Amino acid sequence: MRAFDTNNVPTLKIIDFSLRLTTAPMGSLNSAASQSLKYMVCISAISAGYALVAAVSSWVKCLVTKAWLFFVSDQVVAYLLVTSGAAVVEILYLAYNGDKVVTWSEACTSYASFCNRLIIALVLHALTLCCFLVLAVISAYRAFSIFEPPLSPKEGEDQRN
Repeated sequence: MRAFDTNNVPTLKIIDFSLRLTTAPMGSLNSAASQSLKYMVCISAISAGYALVAAVSSWVKCLVTKAWLFFVSDQVVAYLLVTSGAAVVEILYLAYNGDKVVTWSEACTSYASFCNRLIIALVLHALTLCCFLVLAVISAYRAFSIFEPPLSPKEGEDQRN
């Protein structure tokens, strides 16, 4: 096993910290959309809270060594953001197009401000998701860079002989 490569740690730590702080306000801005979007609001609040806690704990020495904790948590939050974003896209689709089969007409002509707020919330949600995808890559790098890469079959034969 090789030691963790510390050449990129300060740069990664600053990027990680900045992205986490960037996502926190986006989570709180999404909550103004509507009561019917409770799932997205809850996930946004969870991701904002987690981003703040993770940003602070990324500078605490005993927690920085827990790369797997950040890796798994970033993955879970990213997946939750994907599911809640998909739910909002479905609501937006129905609001703009309606559903003729169940005689539900489109609502955006009557409630344009609701639809505009929903689009803004979705854009902020998508930006938060992008930040968490980058954070997931950074945390994956941190979690897996402590291991040696696997040997190719040729290298394995050379070591046996």
